[in-house]
Amino acid sequence: MAKKRPQTKAAAKPQIANGEIPVVGAREPCPCGSGRRYKACHGRAAAHAVTELVQRPFEGLPAECDWVALRELVPAATAELTLKDGLPEDVPSLMLATVLPMAWPALRREDGSVLLALQNDTSSGDLSRDLADTLQRALTTKPGNAVPPRRAPADGPRLQDLIDADAPFEPVVHSGFEFWIPESVETTSAEVTASLERANAAAIPTVKLAGVDAAYWCETPEKNHLRWVMPHPEEELLDALARLQAAGTSSLGEGTRLVGSFRAHGLMVPVWDLPSGMGAEECEKPAAEFAERLTAALAADTPLTGDERRARGGLTNRQVTLS
Repeated sequence: MAKKRPQTKAAAKPQIANGEIPVVGAREPCPCGSGRRYKACHGRAAAHAVTELVQRPFEGLPAECDWVALRELVPAATAELTLKDGLPEDVPSLMLATVLPMAWPALRREDGSVLLALQNDTSSGDLSRDLADTLQRALTTKPGNAVPPRRAPADGPRLQDLIDADAPFEPVVHSGFEFWIPESVETTSAEVTASLERANAAAIPTVKLAGVDAAYWCETPEKNHLRWVMPHPEEELLDALARLQAAGTSSLGEGTRLVGSFRAHGLMVPVWDLPSGMGAEECEKPAAEFAERLTAALAADTPLTGDERRARGGLTNRQVTLS
């Protein structure tokens, strides 16, 4: 009989503390030194964090409704961001942008300023964590370079850990994407120029109302719309809208009507059809008056009537989930 080969123990690899374990490929050996594949070891928690969907990724940030609008509804907009610990000395400014040329996740300009894109695809179920990872890398990227996409560490910080929640968040809506190119830059690459032209051609004219929060007027070839991101719990908001719908007071004036709603990042976005001649300025007063009616409807605590229940069913059937 053949002799059995003597069994030898593999040399023990040094163990790494949990906080120091980097992210590697699922089939690669786990960096902790256990000898198991990453997906069967420390990758389990990472995989769970990546697939777990955070329903309200912007909750806790200033002006959560505007974050949702800029992510899902507004083509071209920017907003200044304030960090809890302030900006590094070599970063003169930090700006959130709806989208950047070439779909870059972030860009550090030649002057050291940073632009963070909000509408990019992300690799996990937590949009806030993905954006925070991109932001941190952008702050240390060499000026004049874009930040490439990557999978964010499962235990990395979220935007809520980095952004000053007490600082104002004031979106500025633009008619186009010229904000991509600083005024001091006279020429730019052909790729960026082509990307700018394509983006401008596809942008829907959009205006943020001044009198109410997170309401955005937009113009389309057939008719105009008002899309209003609201912070109220969905069930309560549906009841309130149903009360107004049944009472015939859910519109914004003659020729307008509440046609349904989006559901985006855990918040509801009611949508009104408007006549093509009704611009953003003409929406200001009707929107403010509707806000008062909605506040009263939200405060009502009586059971819905039959008409109100039917109105609620119609609103529910006309919901579209964006995220």
